[in-house]
Formats: sequence, structure tokens, C-alpha cells
Amino acid sequence: MATYKSIRYIVPTEAVEHTDSINALSDVDTDTTAPTDGQILKWNNTNSKWYPGDVEESASGTQKAIFGFGNTASGKTNITNLVSSSGVVASDTTGVGTARYSLAAAGFGGDKAIFGFGDKGGNPFRTNITNLVSNIGVVATDTTGVGTIRTATAAAGYGEDKAIFGFGVSMSGNTNITNLVSNTGVVSSDTTGVGTAREGPAAAGFGGDKAIFGFGSTSSSNFTNISNLVSNAGVVASDTTGVGTGRDQLAATGYGGDKAIFGFGGIGQGGTSDVSVTNLVSNVGVVASDTTGVGTGRSYIAAAGYGGDKAIFGFGSRDLYEQTNENVTNLVSNVGVVSTDTTSVGTGRKGPAAAGYSTTA
Repeated sequence: MATYKSIRYIVPTEAVEHTDSINALSDVDTDTTAPTDGQILKWNNTNSKWYPGDVEESASGTQKAIFGFGNTASGKTNITNLVSSSGVVASDTTGVGTARYSLAAAGFGGDKAIFGFGDKGGNPFRTNITNLVSNIGVVATDTTGVGTIRTATAAAGYGEDKAIFGFGVSMSGNTNITNLVSNTGVVSSDTTGVGTAREGPAAAGFGGDKAIFGFGSTSSSNFTNISNLVSNAGVVASDTTGVGTGRDQLAATGYGGDKAIFGFGGIGQGGTSDVSVTNLVSNVGVVASDTTGVGTGRSYIAAAGYGGDKAIFGFGSRDLYEQTNENVTNLVSNVGVVSTDTTSVGTGRKGPAAAGYSTTA
């Protein structure tokens, strides 16, 4: 039996007969994300288990998401777009902090998020700047980061309330460096990583308290499907030979409470090389073979969870030399089904980052 914190419950009529076992949590699905303090569980009558989510019925709110930064047709931006708990993307907010693209973002602390690293242009063009995001979606000014400056990195939450940045390309080449983020948003110094050094991977949480890095490229023509699991203590495992189409500049996110999905990406220059392939990740970190995706194939895309158990892919670029920037989004259901394109709002751009935030606000 998993260890759970203080929990609130939505108790529909069909679950009343089970309320006598709520305190013992004997009916809670132990493979699901361990709830944060005060998170709501709702009874699923189909399989007689409690699951986090469906907190739309609660006045306290539920998980939202944020897309931020990126590179538009006119240059690098710090624009942000909030995503509601029902998956609706808001219009542009003029951001704060250094405009940049090809950065990464992850949730931390249970209800906040962090953007980090990226390409800002100038000399040096790679950064280790971070920007914290509050539980109401407000992006903070720059924090001078720690760790090796780099771009094309990935990030994910782990351990229920912490995060990790990993991989990317520094001024001296591809890296397998990782930087842990505490549950108060403090970025640690470099950890010499394990696994194949590469740029443009993606990362997501799975299994409730673990994470996975996957895919990326080791050179302009060598695209990988390698994955590296991250334990609930932030330890990165050695390479797992992956399945699916090797690619970089894709995105990944959690969905369904305890699973993850990799999606989209590029395998070279030119419109036909941008794909909408997706790969589901089980709640024990097993990456599935390719699913022929729906929606516009594109690279330099971002993804995040929202609504407690669903996800969204958004933005990116396509066509020769990635000149056409998109503001297209694709919703992901709580069973991992990717929807067709939604013509989104906000400035089309490539190389943004995204993260979930605010499970309580």
C-alpha cells in the first residue's frame, strides 16, 4: 500500500457504501500518483477505485498549465499563455525575464513551476537563467542560475514535489548533466549524469513520483530513442534502448494520473521530417512503440498536464528549416488519446516550454 498524505474526497452516491474504508485507503489505487496535501480523490465506479482528479466539482480548483517563452518570426520572446483546468489556452501575456527559446520547464512544490536554461541570443547565447512560476501563474523575474549554461534541455517533476533538468547542449557540446530542483524551487549545481549525452530530448513524470528522459539527438543526423529513468530520489539511470522513431525537439508530459506520453518532434530539416508520432509510457516506465499521431507534425513543441489527469501539446514549428511557427494545440485525454488540431490563440512560436501548476489555487 502506498503512503498517502491528508486527502479530501468527492463521494458520489455510488461510492457511499465504500466510505467506511476511506480512512484506511483500502480502496485507493496504489499505482496512481500519491496525492498532495488536500488533493481530492473521486470514486471510479467502473473499477471500484479512488483516483486523483475530476476536481472540477470542488470550489478549490484543479491543475492548470502554462506555456512560456519561445522564438517567433520576429525573434525570441518572453510571452506566456495560461491554460485553464479545462484545457483552454489564454491569449498572450507579456512576460517577464529574459526572452529565450529551447528551454525547459517542470512543476515543483506540488503547485508551482519553473522555467530554466535556453537560448537567448548574444554572447554567450546559452543560459542557465531560471524563472519561477507561482501557483496563480505569475512568472517571476530572472534568477541567475547555477550549473552549466545550455540549451535544448528537458525537465520533469519527480518525488512528488521536486524537479530535475537534464541533458542539453553547452558551449562545448552535448551533455548528460542534470540539475535537481528542490521543493522550494532552488536549482542545485551540476550532477555528472549517466547515459548518452544529447540535445533535444523530452522528459515527463510517471508512476506518481518518478520521471523519464527520452529521445534526443547526438548530432545533426543521429536521432535516438534512448530513455533514462529517474528514481523518486532524483537518480538518473543508465540508458535503456528505446522503442519508436528516434527524434529530437519533441515534448513529453504526464497524463492519466500516473502515465506519460512523448509526442511530435523532428528527424532532420524539411517539412516531411516533422512528425506527429506519439509513444505512451506505462506507470512503470515502459515506452510503447509508435502510435501514428494526429495533428500537424512539428518540432520544437511543448507539453504539460492540466485538469489533474489530461495533457496538452502546443506550439512548435514546421516546414523547411522550421520557418513556419504554429500556435496549434492538441489535447490528450486521460487515456492517452491525442486529439486533432485546435487552432489556438496566442503568438505562434517554436521552442517554448510548458509545465503544470496550481493543483489548489
